[in-house]
Amino acid sequence: MATTLKRELQDIIQYRNAYFLAFSGTMGFVCFGWELGLIGGVLALPSFQEYFGLSSESASARASSSANIISVLQGGGFFGALFSSYFASRFGKKPVLLASGVIYLIGSIIQSTAGIGTSPAVGLKVFYFSRFFGGMGVGLMTALAPTYVSECAPRAIRGRCTGSNEVAIELGNMLAFWINYSVSFNISPGQMQWRLPLIAQIVPGALLLFFMPFQPESPRWLIRADFIGKRRLPLLTQFRKMGESKIIFLRCIIPSLATFFQQWSGTSAVNYYAPEIFAGLGFSSTSSTLFATGIYGVVKFVTAWITLVFIIESWGRKRSLIYSGLGQSLMMLWIGGYAGAHPNQGIVPGTYVSIVAIYLFGVFFCMGWGITPVVLGSEVAPGHLRTAAMSLATATTWLFNYVIAQIMPIMLNRIIYGTYLVFGVASFIMAAWTTGYPLEDIKYLFEKDIIVRSLEDAPWGRIFVGKRRAVSMKELKAVNAPPTNSPKDISEERLEEASAQGHSLRNSNSEKREDPLII
Repeated sequence: MATTLKRELQDIIQYRNAYFLAFSGTMGFVCFGWELGLIGGVLALPSFQEYFGLSSESASARASSSANIISVLQGGGFFGALFSSYFASRFGKKPVLLASGVIYLIGSIIQSTAGIGTSPAVGLKVFYFSRFFGGMGVGLMTALAPTYVSECAPRAIRGRCTGSNEVAIELGNMLAFWINYSVSFNISPGQMQWRLPLIAQIVPGALLLFFMPFQPESPRWLIRADFIGKRRLPLLTQFRKMGESKIIFLRCIIPSLATFFQQWSGTSAVNYYAPEIFAGLGFSSTSSTLFATGIYGVVKFVTAWITLVFIIESWGRKRSLIYSGLGQSLMMLWIGGYAGAHPNQGIVPGTYVSIVAIYLFGVFFCMGWGITPVVLGSEVAPGHLRTAAMSLATATTWLFNYVIAQIMPIMLNRIIYGTYLVFGVASFIMAAWTTGYPLEDIKYLFEKDIIVRSLEDAPWGRIFVGKRRAVSMKELKAVNAPPTNSPKDISEERLEEASAQGHSLRNSNSEKREDPLII
């Protein structure tokens, strides 16, 4: 243990600039996590419901209003993520990340001041607009940050740096959960009780705008601008190129499939409706449900951090997904079984087991499905289409985030225990193994023997493949190697050199110097 911690400390010192870049880029995911954890707790506050007239509505109407308030952010996030590839291809990733921070800040300020000087009805409409507008900024952040960090990070810590996105989400989640609990416990009912959490969400957006100007542009974007020219490739053309071949299509669709199944694991449903879920398990007061939700946030944050440091690179992508999916499934099936057997919400010994199951669900999620889809997607997608593929994957996240936010109140009201059974069944998928390969070499994993390679890399997979083995990476590279000193060879060499050594376009023709990201 001491040796492992010493090695991790040495890595942090060696790659401190790369970690600082990852920290700066992933502040956008803190914003995302903050939004995920914030709104459910704010909606649970009686002061918010009374101010906007939700408390006088029927149960079904209140559930519909809550779903709309939550999901309108996802609508903005969907469009922000969908168009992120166009803006990033034209202007670069760093300027668009800065612009997304500005959009997020404006949306947050309008949210926190909605209703001031107007009637509550008009204020609610302004609140809807501000969440949609701020959602566009968060959508841009979540689409671009993984690709940006992945392209800038050294190979040795690429998975860890990209996986820090999930740690950032859980950090934002945790902070939002505890701020909601604090205002419910320490501030008397009134406008400031629900406005303070909305004001606090300005902080991560401001930190993003403060740290990002000190970071470089993605070297891969700069190198391609050098060799190819700053082409304004239309968004539709980028998506059309995803169908150039079966292999390209597969590599582009895997990120979207991974994020699709990630959403159907039920994690967003728990994040948004945790107070209602805990209330359904027997918690009677708003403060107690928010306190239980805060503990859930702490559990997820700690697990995500442990996974980032000790698991993501040692287990690899596929093993993390399989083990995580199995654990999530078992926990959701238990909760569904308990809810079906005890529909009267009474406190029994199984209640405490179900609460622990929710916390264990968060643990299993953060061990694999929380971090791995983002890392996997940014690695598998082809370099020239990576931004478009990741924007499509992030748009998929936001789309099904919206769907789940809309249907979750209805499911909890009508099918109750069936809600958890749906999420339990959905928690499994197979994925490609990418640990330890440079981004430029990932394409060879899809050249030949895809099924054999996927089973060979999976836990217990060799039982099915027997003595068959996939063609090695070295052999695939030898077959596909371009002629020595060809333009393609030179461009790929410069691309890998710029990524590994932190060269910018301005210095690509200068003498080789030490890497500012690695020193």
